[in-house]
Amino acid sequence: MSLPNYMEPVDDVNNNNNGETDNNENENNNNMNGGASFGDEEFDSENQEYGNTQDPRAAKRKRYHRHTQQQIQEMENFFKECPHPDDNQRKELSRQLGLDHLQIKFWFQNKRTQNKNHQERHENLQLREENTRLRADNHHFREGLANASCPNCGGPTAVGEMSFEEHHLLLENAKLTEEIRQLSEVAKYTGKAVMRYPVLPTPNQAPPFEPPMITNGSLGSVKEADKPLLIELAVGAMSELIALAQMNEPLWKEGVHGMILDLNEYTRNLQNGLGPKPVGFRTEASRETAIVFMRHMEIVHRLMDVNLWSTMFAGMVGRAITHDTLLTGRQGNLDGTIHLMTAEFQVLSPLVSNRECYFVRYCKQHGEGLWGVVDISIDHLIPNLEPKCLRRPSGCLIQDMPNRVSRVTWVEHVEVDDGGELHAMFKHLLNSGQALGANRWLSALDRQCERLAIMMAPNIPSIEPGGQITVTNNAKQSLLELVERMSRGFFDGVTTSNADIWMNLGGYTGDSVKVTTRTSLNDPGRPEGLILCAAHSFWVPAPPTTVFDYLRDENNRVNWDVLFLGGNPQKLTHIFNGRDNRNCVSLLRSPNTSQSEMMMIEKSSTEPAASFLVYAPVDIPSMEKVLNGGDPKYVPLLPSGFAILPDGTAQPGKAGGSLVNVAFQMLVDSYPSGSLTFSSVSTIESLILAAANKIKACFTQQTP
Repeated sequence: MSLPNYMEPVDDVNNNNNGETDNNENENNNNMNGGASFGDEEFDSENQEYGNTQDPRAAKRKRYHRHTQQQIQEMENFFKECPHPDDNQRKELSRQLGLDHLQIKFWFQNKRTQNKNHQERHENLQLREENTRLRADNHHFREGLANASCPNCGGPTAVGEMSFEEHHLLLENAKLTEEIRQLSEVAKYTGKAVMRYPVLPTPNQAPPFEPPMITNGSLGSVKEADKPLLIELAVGAMSELIALAQMNEPLWKEGVHGMILDLNEYTRNLQNGLGPKPVGFRTEASRETAIVFMRHMEIVHRLMDVNLWSTMFAGMVGRAITHDTLLTGRQGNLDGTIHLMTAEFQVLSPLVSNRECYFVRYCKQHGEGLWGVVDISIDHLIPNLEPKCLRRPSGCLIQDMPNRVSRVTWVEHVEVDDGGELHAMFKHLLNSGQALGANRWLSALDRQCERLAIMMAPNIPSIEPGGQITVTNNAKQSLLELVERMSRGFFDGVTTSNADIWMNLGGYTGDSVKVTTRTSLNDPGRPEGLILCAAHSFWVPAPPTTVFDYLRDENNRVNWDVLFLGGNPQKLTHIFNGRDNRNCVSLLRSPNTSQSEMMMIEKSSTEPAASFLVYAPVDIPSMEKVLNGGDPKYVPLLPSGFAILPDGTAQPGKAGGSLVNVAFQMLVDSYPSGSLTFSSVSTIESLILAAANKIKACFTQQTP
């Protein structure tokens, strides 16, 4: 049995007539049933609206009229089609139903209010049900986490372990969040993206600086009298780094390969500590920002530990030494630490000389979750030293972000004296800043952070074609450690160093092969004896991505591999160690029966500024030890491979070519005191030139 339909006669549907009881009851009934009535009181109100005066006490006497079921049904049907009738529609309804137009108006108002309340109650019920479900899921997941066990060892899992997919998704989420932030800034600031670090004081322009000389001239240690000079230099460099990281135009301008420093603006506003640029030096200055998957303090720690730093940037940093610590951090952390260091910065080719720098490195915390690490050269302070490379304030600001990632802004600003020795093949690459610019440093950091995150994952992704072997997660980690050592060995064999003497081999047209020898004694990671290293650089008319994809395609190996396999290899396992599936490690077996006792481990790696294909033969007993959990550092390796760099000529709409640097290593004598023979030199020269010529011929044929 349905309740009667009432409507309270008020001029304002939100007015409860001073809260009278009978009005409230009628309003509640009306809201529940959606009906409306209109009595004499409503006509009295209407008359008052047109200026008729009534006894005030009469206004309190309200008479109600009950709508018929037919009237209610007609208004319900009309409401379904039009919840907001206009004045003409209300008048037409009042004529059809025999009701006053104000009765129609108030009925529709109350009906809309009733529907709104009903919808809110329904939504609240859904939210309560969803909340109950989420609480139950949370409880279920907590119980599952408490009882979880490792699938490999059966032991309890460590809280915080993440799968490869979770690493990938978190990093992509952080990058997308950063893109949204930048697009919001673009909309707000009319096309100028603004970096939103906590606001730091911008240093005032310092007066021209005339540095005195270090009195002892030794880098092994620094006299107490010289330390204030170096500390002052480091503090000034940090202030300049902050300004360079936060300022935009006109100091920085958009270039083909990222943000480029306007040297005139820099000279007017910031140049201080090192004075004017020396005559004959050229400038490389760039800035880049990226999100990397590593906590900010872990990055700071790796930058301030010379061994971890040189390992993180293997291929860019050669020999590196910390000579002295001028200041130690407060409260046991790195805040305020200043190191005195030397390092060789290198390009992956024997045709480009290393850049040796003497500098101080300063680490400073600038706020909650924000740290800076800056280098500045002290070469100009050392007597009787003719510097070839000066590092003006260069380094990075590291901002902590959610989900275990960090936002890094890298500034690289150096002045170089090539002394007329810059090889023509590498001129465009070095002048463009791609060789050792901010983009190269930051892409290498991003790649290493990605690699380290995957090595710590509880389930490293891989495929085993044909199922010939089963590789456990521990074995995958051992293989990844092995190939990282292999990569560092390859970088040592393709770059120059002040500790090596490289010789040109004549007798061939074009660029010659460069060779050097190294002695291995009591080194468990290399075979004992005399090792011959040979390297060669050449240009091909194809972009780096095309060359890299060609070399890593196992079907093309027969076209260029003159050293090991001599045919298409059999792939035993394929381990992914990056978001790009071309970043991977493969274990291969030769189809050549003469090499049946050997396997080959191969690593392919690509980043925006460089790509690598590195491989080395490994005897089966040594590889079996690694796959069974043995220490990979005791596996002797002689790595060879390719480093593919852009040639620096790319422009918008034009891809540019590639600089391919190939290096082979060969054991020529099992005795470290052995001597180099003409036969061994001739053999390695022939092999390396044969591989280079086959690759060049392939891309020359493809060029229209």
